[in-house]
Amino acid sequence: MKNLVLFTLVAFLFAGCNLFIGDRGHLVGVQDRPFAEYPDPPGMVYIPMGSFIMGPSDQDIAYSQNATSRTVSVPAFYMDETEITNNQYRQFVHWVRDSLARSLLADFDDAFGFFEDEFGMPLDPPVLNWQPRIRWDGEEERDILAELFLPEEERFFRRREIDTRQLVYRYYTIDLRRAASYDPVERRNLNRADLVQQHETHIYPDTLVWISDFTYSYNEPMAKQYFWHPSFDHYPVVGVSWVQARAFNIWRTQYLNAYLASRGRPFAMDFELPSEAQWEYAARGGRDLSPYPWGGPYLRDAEGCFLANFKPLRGNYSADGGLYTVIVGHYPPNDYGLYDMAGNVAEWTRNAYDESFYYFGHDLSPDYQYEFDPDVDPTSMSRKVVRGGSWKDIGYFLQVSTRAYEYQDTSKSYIGFRSIQTYPGRDRDDGPGASNVY
Repeated sequence: MKNLVLFTLVAFLFAGCNLFIGDRGHLVGVQDRPFAEYPDPPGMVYIPMGSFIMGPSDQDIAYSQNATSRTVSVPAFYMDETEITNNQYRQFVHWVRDSLARSLLADFDDAFGFFEDEFGMPLDPPVLNWQPRIRWDGEEERDILAELFLPEEERFFRRREIDTRQLVYRYYTIDLRRAASYDPVERRNLNRADLVQQHETHIYPDTLVWISDFTYSYNEPMAKQYFWHPSFDHYPVVGVSWVQARAFNIWRTQYLNAYLASRGRPFAMDFELPSEAQWEYAARGGRDLSPYPWGGPYLRDAEGCFLANFKPLRGNYSADGGLYTVIVGHYPPNDYGLYDMAGNVAEWTRNAYDESFYYFGHDLSPDYQYEFDPDVDPTSMSRKVVRGGSWKDIGYFLQVSTRAYEYQDTSKSYIGFRSIQTYPGRDRDDGPGASNVY
């Protein structure tokens, strides 16, 4: 019995020694945490935290009285230096297309799906394997993938083309605002599954907006080729609704996180549409009270050249060097290094549109989001804020403070978008240093 007690005591002492190795009994935090480096996302510009006067910097010529000047503050974030281009959005389209194809092929070929986990248990649904190459013209594959292509009677000139109606992206969002609305005691007992919202979004751009937006105007060539012809690869994508832009950002986040997880690295911050405040703060480029991203008050530089793609003079679309949209980054950037924050295409923000938002919104990172329910809400509740003006707008809409809106499920030939990513911390200078590559 004495030997047993002695053995137990010695074992306890050794366990205690192992427990306190390294920290010597002091509070040192959890060790071996991942390195806190947060690399700059490629193609994005770092916007430091700050405060600015948000609101009109010129007279309200429309007398809409939907904005007032106020000081607001926003945390640091990254923003795409240009609008999302056709070729960048096409990567999303191809990913959805390929995921649907791999799902069909996995039912016939185990190489396209992982059906068991590391313990030999079946996966439901199976996880897709992205390593094998899809043989689109293979004899067996043509039959398996037939449902992704247009049926014979719908083909033009017998061309075998993907049926874009099949390109549906299925994803989930988590309603954190709903969770936060509960009493703190109730939050502990919330069923997480009740906060998950499922979405299905057709992600192919509406290429016919080039025709439907303009009556008695010949824009058929743009409708046929703008999204697909290589000449337009670096032009801003249009015909994308607010709902599609949100789906793109969900995919972009998950796409990056899948890569990071494969290398055992922490997840990235979410990609999102910018809020109104983030967009205006970034557009101003540190030039508070200036009407345009380059300062102002003029729309031309010292040599008389226009500084954005819009509708100048008395409706002379080509006077600024563009007729429709132009290649992104064609005009000089603002002081933050952001291109086309005025003109080219107007841009979706994530905020719902309300005329009185400037009066009830918080002064710390103001944000107003509303999830539209078509079965309950009037159509006016689906309005989302659009900023920046476009190639078809007059100079007033290029001002950084001008507000406009469009309905979230509509798409236009003059509205695109760009993404932001919140910086995880106060400032880049606080961290161990940023890398330029993932």
